[in-house]
Amino acid sequence: MPEPQRTVRTPTGPDPAEPSSFRDPAGQVFRRQGRILRRINRSYRSHYDLLMESGLYQSLISDNRLVEHKSVEIDEILPEQVYRVIEPEPVPFISYPYEWSFSQLKDAALLTLNIQRTALQFGMSLKDASAFNVQFINGVPVLIDTLSFECYEEKEPWVAYSQFCRHFLAPLALMSFLDPRLITLLRSNIDGLPLDLAVSMLPLRARMKPSLLTHLVLHSRSQQRYTGRDLTGKSVKFSRNAMLGLIDSLESAVTGLVPGQTRGVWTDYYAVDGYAAEATAHKKQLVRQVLDQVKPHSVWDLGANDGRYSALAAEQGIQTIAFDLDPQAVDKAYRQCHTNGCRTLLPLVLDLTNPSPGLGWDNRERQSLRERGPADLIMALALVHHLAIGNNLPLDWIAESFSRLGHWLLIEFVPKSDPQVQRLLTSRVDIFTDYNRTGFEKAFAHYYLIRESNRICNTQRIMYLLERR
Repeated sequence: MPEPQRTVRTPTGPDPAEPSSFRDPAGQVFRRQGRILRRINRSYRSHYDLLMESGLYQSLISDNRLVEHKSVEIDEILPEQVYRVIEPEPVPFISYPYEWSFSQLKDAALLTLNIQRTALQFGMSLKDASAFNVQFINGVPVLIDTLSFECYEEKEPWVAYSQFCRHFLAPLALMSFLDPRLITLLRSNIDGLPLDLAVSMLPLRARMKPSLLTHLVLHSRSQQRYTGRDLTGKSVKFSRNAMLGLIDSLESAVTGLVPGQTRGVWTDYYAVDGYAAEATAHKKQLVRQVLDQVKPHSVWDLGANDGRYSALAAEQGIQTIAFDLDPQAVDKAYRQCHTNGCRTLLPLVLDLTNPSPGLGWDNRERQSLRERGPADLIMALALVHHLAIGNNLPLDWIAESFSRLGHWLLIEFVPKSDPQVQRLLTSRVDIFTDYNRTGFEKAFAHYYLIRESNRICNTQRIMYLLERR
């Protein structure tokens, strides 16, 4: 199909590849004048042309399965190896698989299999199946790697099969049969979980499940026996029907997995949070007032639980990220987004006391949380006491950290007289002499100006709107 052209006039000079794409021989992502562009190397020309001319690209973007792009003319002489430059539609916020809940990883897995099945219809195949190639845009998973496709070779196995099992099936199985918190294993295994490790952790009842026996247990044994060859080894002729059968089998395996039943840390938080109906209504009113006043383009809600206050921002069309430590709460928020049709809210798993760091080669392939900011508005509702008392963090450290994440801060101070703080203090000596309203305001005054403060009705809690100095 013909592609719209855009010209970027810039000084001549090399553009270094983004660390997230430097390994890809087909073409690298680079930044220019604040825009994200991607080179397509001549070695990938035949694959790219088939993607665009076969109808596959149009089929995938028509129902938001693949990120759309424009072809760009660079006003300079390109290196000999470059065939074309494209500009993908920007992704509002880059998240990583180790920050997803069970349902998010499952939906991303099913999207990958669905795209592979569609690609075969147009004579193409996915050459990789990395979970990092999927992002959540407008509430749904979307493939963002345009260069993941290659011309399908009859009788050849699916080269991305092992990667799919490492990135999707193995962590989903562990989260289903053991604990949803095991998603964090992907943080220390960014090329996916080693299958032998995953199999060793799974209980016997999981290993004997036919689909997992085939794709994890026997697959792992095959890898150990034949180094460099997977279960669909090159020595075996693999027909198109066999490929479709493999996709069906993997899809059945993924579909059959359900979230683990481990009780979440904050599963019943709102049942015991100490709020009466009037206080909850007043708190929501204060949040809405700040959103109307500040008019942020982006909101990060730290400690969002099931996202009920994050949704107040998302309802206004604001790009909102709802972070929480509890994968069960995040999964609930994600499923509620689907039910309610909330398109601008992205729930993610995050331990604020140990946030996502820079990972990969030279700690640059995957960005830290701070590198993906700042947001216009940070919300920290009913959170500060968990950090200061539950985790012994000094108030001025909390203030400094928050000031680096966003310009505005809407924060709720919960005093020691509050039942939630009293619960925290039942199991420890009260050494928190500075944890009071005066100490809070003094600590945050180093980094913020207090613009507003309001007591939440029927409570001793104070809601502050702070602006970074």
